[in-house]
Amino acid sequence: MQNHVPPPSPALTPAQSIERLVALLDVESLGDDRFRGHSTEAGWQRVYGGQVIAQALMAASKTVPADRPAHSLHAYFMRPGDPKESIVYRVERDRDGASFSSRRIIALQYGKAIFSMSASFQVEETGLEHTTAMPAVVGPEGLMNELELHIANADHIPESHRDLWLGRDRPIEFRPIEPGDPIKPEASAPVAHNWFRAAATVPDIGAEAQPALARCLLAYASDMTLLDTCLLPHAIAWPDPALQAASLDHAMWFHTTPDLSQWHLFAQDSPRASGGRGINRGLIYAGDGTLVATVMQEGLIRYRA
Repeated sequence: MQNHVPPPSPALTPAQSIERLVALLDVESLGDDRFRGHSTEAGWQRVYGGQVIAQALMAASKTVPADRPAHSLHAYFMRPGDPKESIVYRVERDRDGASFSSRRIIALQYGKAIFSMSASFQVEETGLEHTTAMPAVVGPEGLMNELELHIANADHIPESHRDLWLGRDRPIEFRPIEPGDPIKPEASAPVAHNWFRAAATVPDIGAEAQPALARCLLAYASDMTLLDTCLLPHAIAWPDPALQAASLDHAMWFHTTPDLSQWHLFAQDSPRASGGRGINRGLIYAGDGTLVATVMQEGLIRYRA
């Protein structure tokens, strides 16, 4: 893995796109359990939350033996990150036990904390097993992906969102099963299903490092589309100037090692919105029906018409 992140380009091939993401997540060691990560500056006004989660998880993973993959993380977003400034991740080694390792991570910009996370790692072992069944939905074949849907609605996408929605790099391909008009949405139940996978085959970085990379890539993808779910009953479009929305926290449990070169189903619902916040939860299944991860996130959703 390389620390250098190539500059953004609208002409990246799918393979280049995923290679660039892998490089982005490979945070640079500064010594004393401190690491530095960069952003892509791909049109965002603030750093994408999934990037910070994934880089923080990678930083923590670099302080844990390779035979202890991450099984959970709990994170809080405190300040918006500046995509033009590097992020320093400071890792605290809270405990290394016989089976589990615990880490705390603080992400810093301009000397201030923008994000905090706790992560737990476990030696792989066997035990009791059960799982919920994957929802009976159509497969990804034949569905339009996110970019194709935006192109189909390009004639009424606001100028302020055109570069972001039509020109940004997409290392993860999403195909919504119940697509709606992103500019003129109709109210619907707070339930969504999306197929997703890496834009191309995930590079092989070696047997020891691959499980950590796989979890970091899944963490990166897990922040996409999730907050949208609590907006569905209210028919609010993201470009609406009356909407103020942002991720507040993010929790994730890894049940097995994913392979994002293959399709995964992200089954999402939002059981409640109140007090200017919306709660969202997601189950991530591999194509064969294996439950790979569980995700929860609360987001700020203020609407001031």
